[in-house]
Amino acid sequence: MGRLRFLNAGESHGPALTAIIEGMPSNLKLSHEDINKELARRQKGYGRGGRMKIEKDKAEILSGIRFGYTLGTPITLMVRNKDWENWTDIMAVEGEPTDKREISNPRPGHADLVGGIKYGFYDLRNVLERASARETTTRVAVGAVCKALLRDIGINIGSYVVSIGELSVRELIEPIPLEERAKFAEESEVRIPVPSEDDKFKRLIDLAKEEGESLGGIFEVFATGVPMGLGTYAQWDRRLDGRIAQAMMSIQAMKGVEIGDGFELAKKFGSQAHDEIFYDEEKGFYHKTNHAGGLEGGMTNGNPIIVRVGMKPIPTLMRKKSLRSVNVRTKEPFDAAKERSDVTAVPAAAVVGEAMLAIVLADAILEKFGNDNWIEIKKRIQEYVEYTKKY
Repeated sequence: MGRLRFLNAGESHGPALTAIIEGMPSNLKLSHEDINKELARRQKGYGRGGRMKIEKDKAEILSGIRFGYTLGTPITLMVRNKDWENWTDIMAVEGEPTDKREISNPRPGHADLVGGIKYGFYDLRNVLERASARETTTRVAVGAVCKALLRDIGINIGSYVVSIGELSVRELIEPIPLEERAKFAEESEVRIPVPSEDDKFKRLIDLAKEEGESLGGIFEVFATGVPMGLGTYAQWDRRLDGRIAQAMMSIQAMKGVEIGDGFELAKKFGSQAHDEIFYDEEKGFYHKTNHAGGLEGGMTNGNPIIVRVGMKPIPTLMRKKSLRSVNVRTKEPFDAAKERSDVTAVPAAAVVGEAMLAIVLADAILEKFGNDNWIEIKKRIQEYVEYTKKY
């Protein structure tokens, strides 16, 4: 398996969120700005809830970096929760339990009920505090570190929203190059690559908010400049497309992943579905199309990686008549619990998707070219890229 891994910890309303990254090589240039820029992007997006007005996420680097360069030792990151000061009695580490803000009415579509049964809790706050998408804060921080590594060898990662609810811009963006789509998305409040369509999307989000509803959607994440040959066909769990799919599906509320043309390929003849191979003396083997989304046989083929991810609507609804549920203590029917929430978080989820793709690709780079020293690794990568052109 790969060299790179991370663990994160923390509750949504606890003192802080933390992450430890193991396997990052030495001599990679890295700054707080690299990380905080990504954290700020995660907090944007039309339709976000009140929590984003409270938290202004900033990462603290506690270990593994000195004078702006990685040391090759574990990197520790921490993001403090500003809202913690309002929850000190509710989320206290010691003392007697309180029924203040206790949740015993599980929300349909959330981890509440199953988590309570699995871990033996009747106060379902013990579940939702960790199951919350607030956890993705540290994923984005870790992803920012991985992005710095990838950028240094010419791999760029971006994302954009394709649809929210019933509205889609998929057909409109087909002529737009990938990196331009991401650039335009940064100018959009809903991260669509056609900012002129923003108002339509915002009206839909406003309507959902008025009705106490929530909205899901679809976003795409891509990586350009990826060398061929990352991943392997040798074992099922080392195939890179499988690792990418697992990473995306691990994000809260994700329900579907496609790579390249995905399910559309199932409707086509083989002659229409596969990317023909060509050769040029300067650039070597290449494809003129990218139906496969940059991955064949569990390995990168030199084309841009394109991943499409479907997100369900957020489970917490603010309707006066909420979804029906059953109290875990009394077993009586009840309206599901309400917790401060977003109307939609598809734009933010796209940023999280970028982080997860960066983590998987950084791991794949270090798996193939692994070494302790980034200076040496970069030399080996360049030699390999030249080899693939001359093969």
